[in-house]
Amino acid sequence: MATRKTSPVSRLTKKYQATIPQAVREVLGISQGDCVAFEIVQGQVVLKKVHPIDWDYLNAVAGTLNEWVSEADEEAYRDL
Repeated sequence: MATRKTSPVSRLTKKYQATIPQAVREVLGISQGDCVAFEIVQGQVVLKKVHPIDWDYLNAVAGTLNEWVSEADEEAYRDL
């Protein structure tokens, strides 16, 4: 007789926190301190590993991105 495989389960705490089961952590390749995102797709939730935004890098690069900072651009997008 074939055995039925069960999905990993986790219980919510009073603060609505849940432990991500080991099997899920291994599939996602996540560990302590990593960031995850919750995406809602057709009434179901998809858990994904995400990489945090490197704000230091983005702030350093922001000063070089001046091709969209003209008076014509300001006028064109003023009402948005």
